[in-house]
Amino acid sequence: MVTNFSSPQSAEIRRIAILSVHTSPLHQPGTGDSGGMNVYVAETAKRIAARGIEVEIFTRATSLTEPETTQLANGVLVRHIPAGPFEGLRKEDLPAQLCAVTAGVLRAEAAKNEGFYDLIHSHYWLSGQVGWIAQERWGVPLVHTMHTMARVKNLTLAKGDSPEPAIREIGEEQVVEAADRLVANTHAEAKELIELYHADPKRVRVVHPGVDLEKFIPGDQTQARKDLGVAADAIVLLFVGRIQPLKAPDVLIKAAAEILKHSPQLRSRLLVTICGGPSGSGLDHPDSLVELATSLGIIDIVKFVPPTNRAELVKWYQAATLCVVPSYSESFGLVAIEAQACGIPVVAARVGGLPTAVRDGISGVLIDGHDEKVWAKEILRVTSDDNLQSRLAVGAIDHASHFGWEDTTEKLIAVYNEAIASAQARISI
Repeated sequence: MVTNFSSPQSAEIRRIAILSVHTSPLHQPGTGDSGGMNVYVAETAKRIAARGIEVEIFTRATSLTEPETTQLANGVLVRHIPAGPFEGLRKEDLPAQLCAVTAGVLRAEAAKNEGFYDLIHSHYWLSGQVGWIAQERWGVPLVHTMHTMARVKNLTLAKGDSPEPAIREIGEEQVVEAADRLVANTHAEAKELIELYHADPKRVRVVHPGVDLEKFIPGDQTQARKDLGVAADAIVLLFVGRIQPLKAPDVLIKAAAEILKHSPQLRSRLLVTICGGPSGSGLDHPDSLVELATSLGIIDIVKFVPPTNRAELVKWYQAATLCVVPSYSESFGLVAIEAQACGIPVVAARVGGLPTAVRDGISGVLIDGHDEKVWAKEILRVTSDDNLQSRLAVGAIDHASHFGWEDTTEKLIAVYNEAIASAQARISI
């Protein structure tokens, strides 16, 4: 059983180090390895700093043109650590560069006064490996967030997708053992940490990710469609995310083909929008979705939109009829919350954290499995019933309103205080 939050009294937190080794919060989500984690790190860092705690984010340098440091926001500094070739290095190749990354992180701290950082928060297992060493060297607590886990992904692989390697499973086990606190995005993820990685329940805390409720808001659908060049009467099925088998955008395309088999009269109105870029194993076949849509005879109703800035993304959410999230695995599903905050119902797979991100029958629909016929049936059911769609849209806005980044930040800082108090208690024994 996961222990509930407590409110320990501890020394004031002055400065924390956030480790995001494989992807920078400065990079555009939806490209390469950039996704929800980038948004999480950037949004929480800014809000932590706004509460008077200085934040330094360490990430691997990926370009010669990147400065050594960049200010993300007031009180938030991003440090780019040279390690391996700047470009062309995939996430799967990064374990070989962890020594170089660790050396760069330790070198940056060595130039400061002793005790410069009060705590480390690492994101993803690669960062956890670096944090594990830094934790021991600096004598500060380590808080770790997995975001995704190898054993969970390997239990729910998409057909033809490659399993996560043993080195990652072993690395995750080591981080679970070393961390003073483990932050899970949902209770489902907390259960997976305990059951699959034997995490100590007393060190696991659940903190839901959030959404920027000032930027992701309901809008004028007619105007959004006009701005994006979308027909006013279109049925817009929107997928947002990295294009890879894990995220299953192919399920949406296959479902769209099934919809047109059942209701061919909808061809003139149906628009499938895929917003994102190839990532992970999707890089092996970057044109797979184009080829799939062509083979199914529906390439004319599929629109591919490259990863875009948040203002443009909000317009796509506002223009959508439904947001479709057919992933095989999701630790949470930020896209689902963003869409709902914009008043768009979500049809999602009943996997991982999505049952937390989407309230089945209230803010959207959850589907078991990935049979395109089932997905087509459910998408048609929602899009053909105006009353149901309106009810889900109201529920979507209400549900998303409980997931602001401010609440996430408050709970993270509570976890930091716990970790510091726990570490101090160990030292005093």
